Amino acid sequence: MTTRDYTPIDRLILSADNALRTLFGQPRTTERPNPAAPFDDADLGEQERRHVARLMRINHTGEVCAQALYQGQALTARLPETRKRMERSAQEENDHLDWCASRLTDLGDRKSLLNPLFYAGSFAIGAAAGLAGDRWSLGFVVETERQVEDHLDEHLDQVPEYDERTRAILEQMKTDEIHHAQVAKAAGGAELPAPIRAAMRLTSRLMTRTVYWL
Repeated sequence: MTTRDYTPIDRLILSADNALRTLFGQPRTTERPNPAAPFDDADLGEQERRHVARLMRINHTGEVCAQALYQGQALTARLPETRKRMERSAQEENDHLDWCASRLTDLGDRKSLLNPLFYAGSFAIGAAAGLAGDRWSLGFVVETERQVEDHLDEHLDQVPEYDERTRAILEQMKTDEIHHAQVAKAAGGAELPAPIRAAMRLTSRLMTRTVYWL
């Protein structure tokens, strides 16, 4: 079986298609089932439901940003092996995107109105990381996934123990993020300078605080 070598124009068109699917359509997922499927929905009070829904809105937007970062990095990655790693990780992040959207529907809430803005900004950051070189691009993945892991731990602390559907999604997402960080590190990801890590945390806080409401 032969595989096609995509030209830069091909990859740009595929990135545009992915952006439209991420923001307005159905993303391409893997074969994995939704981890929430085995559990019954919890009987949440109105205040709990609203808070959990807003947390899942944040997580959904985080996955929109992850898609944009990976697609931007894959577009500018120099080595084919690096590009393939980015594309596979992006596909697994699509699972997260789909699971978060499904849980938002269950909870009777909406996606963030700011998703297009965060997608555009994250895509530009990802493309810039790719242009800096594959080891820095992979290092960016490592740091991003570490920060997402911390962010998921904070949300797990806030979701009621009896909300098993939400918790199952967040726990599987955390497992995947740890794996993505390990893969990127093993592939040669560099440790990012402290000012860049701090700027990433500041940007993440800005996103979470605005998306909780919008």
